Amino acid sequence: MANRELSPWRGGQAGWPFEPFSSFRQEMDRLFDDFFAPARTSAPGNGGSLLRPSIEMNEDDKAYHVTAELPGLDMKDISLDMRENTLSISGEKKSEKTEGTHYTERTYGRFERVIGLPQEVDADKVSASFKNGVLTIDLPKNPKAQDKTRRIEIKPN
Repeated sequence: MANRELSPWRGGQAGWPFEPFSSFRQEMDRLFDDFFAPARTSAPGNGGSLLRPSIEMNEDDKAYHVTAELPGLDMKDISLDMRENTLSISGEKKSEKTEGTHYTERTYGRFERVIGLPQEVDADKVSASFKNGVLTIDLPKNPKAQDKTRRIEIKPN
């Protein structure tokens, strides 16, 4: 029997299920990929994807208009809060356990998006609607906050 047949470092020959340096390299690559990847939700069976709703914000003279895509959620699963000129959209997408599922790329778990608004809004007049998985929020600008802007004269020393 040749010495080479007893050694575990046989260069990946057929019949040997383990090559230490190759598997070490694969594990290190996986660790670096996980480290530099975006944060992932910890919900089991989430497919490893990030649960972060897509948001679009538009502005006109009178209001800000925010649209959030929340497919697969119901109104009761979403919460909106206004605090100190910041809009918070949060909620939870609950797992739909079905028997016989072998593979999923769907994402489940809690999420929160916080949007700072550049100008004060009238919190009493904020309105929201939800249809076909799209949340639309209208945030009227506070007219009193617009009046707070004034030009400051610069004087020489």
